Amino acid sequence: MSTEPTIVSIQDESALFAFLEGRHSQPHDLMGHHQGPGGLTVTAFRPLAKNVRVRLADERIMELSHVRGGIWSATAPGVTSTQDYRLLVSYDDGVEHEQDDPYRFAPTLGQIDRHLINEGRHEQLWTVLGSHIREYGGPLGTVRGTSFAVWAPNATAVHVVGDFNGWDRRSHPMRVLNPSGIWELFVPGVGEGTKYQYAIRGQNGHVNLKSDPLARSTEVAPSTASIVFDSHYSWGDQDWLDERASRPAQFEAMSIYEVHLGSWRQGHSYLDLAEHLVNYVRDLGFTHVELLPVMEHPYGPSWGYQVSGYYSPTGRFGNPDEFKHLVDRLHQAGIGVILDWVPAHFPRDAFALARFDGGPLYEHPDPRKGDQPDWGTHVFDFGRNEVRNFLVANAVYWLEEFHIDGLRVDAVASMLYLDYSRRPGEWIPNKYGGRENLEAVQLLQEVNATTAKRVPGIVMIAEESTSWAGVTAPTDQGGLGFALKWNMGWMNDTLRYLGQEPIFRQYHHNQLTFALMYQYSEHFVLPISHDEVVHGKGSLMRKVRGSREDQLATVRAYLAYMWSHPGKQLLFMGSEFAQESEWADGRSLDWWLLDQPAHMRVHALVKDMNRIYRDRREMWELDDDPAGFRWINADDSGANTISYLRIGRGDAGSDAPVMAVVVNFSGETHHAYRIGLPRGGRWRVVLDTAGYRPEAPSSTGLVLDAEPYPWAGQPCAVNIVVPAFSAVWLAPED
Repeated sequence: MSTEPTIVSIQDESALFAFLEGRHSQPHDLMGHHQGPGGLTVTAFRPLAKNVRVRLADERIMELSHVRGGIWSATAPGVTSTQDYRLLVSYDDGVEHEQDDPYRFAPTLGQIDRHLINEGRHEQLWTVLGSHIREYGGPLGTVRGTSFAVWAPNATAVHVVGDFNGWDRRSHPMRVLNPSGIWELFVPGVGEGTKYQYAIRGQNGHVNLKSDPLARSTEVAPSTASIVFDSHYSWGDQDWLDERASRPAQFEAMSIYEVHLGSWRQGHSYLDLAEHLVNYVRDLGFTHVELLPVMEHPYGPSWGYQVSGYYSPTGRFGNPDEFKHLVDRLHQAGIGVILDWVPAHFPRDAFALARFDGGPLYEHPDPRKGDQPDWGTHVFDFGRNEVRNFLVANAVYWLEEFHIDGLRVDAVASMLYLDYSRRPGEWIPNKYGGRENLEAVQLLQEVNATTAKRVPGIVMIAEESTSWAGVTAPTDQGGLGFALKWNMGWMNDTLRYLGQEPIFRQYHHNQLTFALMYQYSEHFVLPISHDEVVHGKGSLMRKVRGSREDQLATVRAYLAYMWSHPGKQLLFMGSEFAQESEWADGRSLDWWLLDQPAHMRVHALVKDMNRIYRDRREMWELDDDPAGFRWINADDSGANTISYLRIGRGDAGSDAPVMAVVVNFSGETHHAYRIGLPRGGRWRVVLDTAGYRPEAPSSTGLVLDAEPYPWAGQPCAVNIVVPAFSAVWLAPED
């Protein structure tokens, strides 16, 4: 059935020209279908068409007339309501193509979503912004396509461009949903794998091509397009999640293997890592892996710490479902997954967040608060609702969508202090005249409170290098609300100690013991991280003075000291077998070293320590309670030796599990070295890091009788041999 067309009369010529020039902010007012007194008007933009017709849901077909510049329009008289329709478009190929019209659809974001975003309270932001595959039914059949939504409140026009429209910056203008500042468009026919970006016109009229801040998949750098992605992954880790919710990791044994995915074994994909990394970590006995940022980043040597795609796992190693597979396999192997997360700053790359809608948006507009001088990056505007929402929801996203067990928050100190790395005059005091960044404090508290509420059992960890009080205190007590904090003081002190010649270490003995002065002020992780084995700092082994044999022995003793010290442990990849060369992100670890017995000995030691650590609750049960640690002798500086007890719940003199630890950092073997013990009876050497010198064989397995001879404040004592550069752990046989 045919209807005589009536050419649409566009009264507002300025709106017509604004559309054709890419300046129209409400294209749905001009395009699509509109009910008026003369009937139903349909207007479409098909600039290369030779002929355009419309098929209505009631089977009527009407011819559209060309108005100007590729705009076609007509009115169907007597049609009294809007309805489903399809465009029938002919091009030079002589074929009539049936097409759906993006401008006939209602907004995909409701008013509640928009309100929550502007209030900074949309905890699942990724479900409404970004690109999403959607289906809509109708009289003419089901339509499948992709909705696009982006926050750009200062833009004057936004177009979505991509594979589906030849990257034409005119053909798919989006509408702004005022007053939210969100631009939206549903495009029928656009499916998974489509590459796209936003062409954003700023207040100055300049148009910049931007990647989607909420893209869930991206091209591999140096390409910058976002990719439409729809997950099809089925998880198999429900048992892990149930157990995690009932037993938070910070109250259990926790030893962390820190990994840079690109250089653990270079060339491995997420799927490769799901086999090889999982098997390796499971064999070593670590409870968790911590991954340097996997969020998309343009510059590989930034190691992921300059993020351009906060909601996208990097495409360097596979797609998001393949990353989920890696996490799933780790969980099924009993290994938790912690991700590095970077809310402190972001890069200036023109395609990403910087000056997103033509001016400062995600970054603070004042460079004294919005620029980070150390890294040449921008600082988020932590006080802006929508920016805070972007970050809080991002933390929730990784925990909920990817089943991540915790986030290690990078560079927290740079967030907390307004004068961080700034000279006088380069920073602005807060409203009270202080140097504390109150908006950043609020953000961190909100992130920690929200994630704890939504995802029980996860662990939030702060890399915070100052003495800020209450980093791991609850938010309702004024703390930041983290579960754990990296103990940077312990790390700096002990590594400086290792760098001393053994004969001079006696003058630096306090660097081994000082951490116990503040151990119980926070809940700590002891980190030997990537930052300590790069940029000229040398590997852990090469930080030690002396012969190669002495270096390896000292590394073994140091790791035993670290594993037995209160706090959780974090060790960067390669240190578990005493990698000799400094870490380089562009090549694999020196796996060939495992063919050498001396390096394999370090590897085996880490495996043994993880087993003992996990099996014996005295090593971790009271990490945050002074009752869990007792010095035997903290002051034997002349011998470069310390000794202490790790104690579980109970009475150390009778029924509590106990481990006695002696660490000798001198170059001399201590024969008949007396240590005090809390009870008598048989004590077994469960770990001895020596064993490669004929004059000092390992004593692991040796059983000694503790005599009722008071020593060092303990009721009993035993004499042991502590070889040079070694550590010995003893536990009661009962």
